[in-house]
Amino acid sequence: MTRSVWKGPFVEESLIKKAEKQKNESGKKPIKTWSRKSTIIPDFVGLSFLIYNGKKFIPLTVSEDMVGHKFGEFAPTRQFFGHTPADKKAKAEETKPAEKK
Repeated sequence: MTRSVWKGPFVEESLIKKAEKQKNESGKKPIKTWSRKSTIIPDFVGLSFLIYNGKKFIPLTVSEDMVGHKFGEFAPTRQFFGHTPADKKAKAEETKPAEKK
């Protein structure tokens, strides 16, 4: 279920304060955040963030296309290492041309 329209998008208050402070400063140091559930609002466009994925901080520069999405969508928490070696071996045998007798 989605959030009610009358409530508006959820954004951590501390994140809004940090973004406002960042716009007023000349130094462009990325904003660290653990709030993956916060929605990206138009005020964040052009700012840099470091989003925590549970292990490390993922750098993100917000563009106009990201508005309305959540921060967590841009910092995946799971790493895909590929399939098992047995699956790779079976696939290689299927694609190998048939030998002549």
